Amino acid sequence: MRKILKYILILLAVFVAVFILANFLIKPSNDRDWAPDQQILPHADTEGSLITIHNIRNFSYTSATSYTAEYYDKTFDTDKIKRVWYVVEPFSGVPGSAHTFLSFEFENDEYVSISAEIRKEKGESFHPLRGMLRQYELMYVIADEKDVIKLRSNYRKDLVYVYPIKTTPEKARVLFVGMIERANNLREKPEFYNTLTNTCTTNIVAHVNEIVPKRVPFFNLRILFPANSDKLAYDLGLIDTDLSFEEARKKFFINDRALKYADDPEFSKKIRR
Repeated sequence: MRKILKYILILLAVFVAVFILANFLIKPSNDRDWAPDQQILPHADTEGSLITIHNIRNFSYTSATSYTAEYYDKTFDTDKIKRVWYVVEPFSGVPGSAHTFLSFEFENDEYVSISAEIRKEKGESFHPLRGMLRQYELMYVIADEKDVIKLRSNYRKDLVYVYPIKTTPEKARVLFVGMIERANNLREKPEFYNTLTNTCTTNIVAHVNEIVPKRVPFFNLRILFPANSDKLAYDLGLIDTDLSFEEARKKFFINDRALKYADDPEFSKKIRR
């Protein structure tokens, strides 16, 4: 028994040493051998209400891992933002885990999505423990909505929910500008992803709370395990619906429509019907 306890203490000491080493010696960088789909960082230029985004991702997929890489630049007028949408992708087989991101709808049925993600090096895959040990940088993917939605619904076959957010046009503009500025900052000053404190969902919470302080509680299990973050948003009155939560989740589930309208020029509009 004493020998087993000794081994446990040694393992614990090694873990603590590795944790300390990771946190104090490893520095974030934008100069690594990145996975092909994450080599290019987006950035933007601002002139008044006009924001020109460079390197908007617009991949065409044949499977979850096979694609044709394409990027484009586009100028958006923040005065023409109509609505913000909250997207939740629960991960199959991992209870409580999910990816979340925001889509911004502009006049003339234009959509652009902003997604905080780990920036993987070639051959890397995500593990939550490694995510606490400074093993992944953080990046903001700015993408054509057809890219990030169809990748998840049509190719990864994960469930995808797209919820309209209750907010004002003014707050939507501030939210959009804040996310664009953060994408620019990450390009200049890289950061590490952290499974507990610097994730897709915690970044959304931080942006929302910059506009309305303490609007969303940061220390909540539905932030740490965001598969049910849509229920938290519903409970906080952030989802624009008069339906019960169960009815809303059914209404804003888009997989069937994403498959049906996969090649439709009005994909984003029709998945919301």
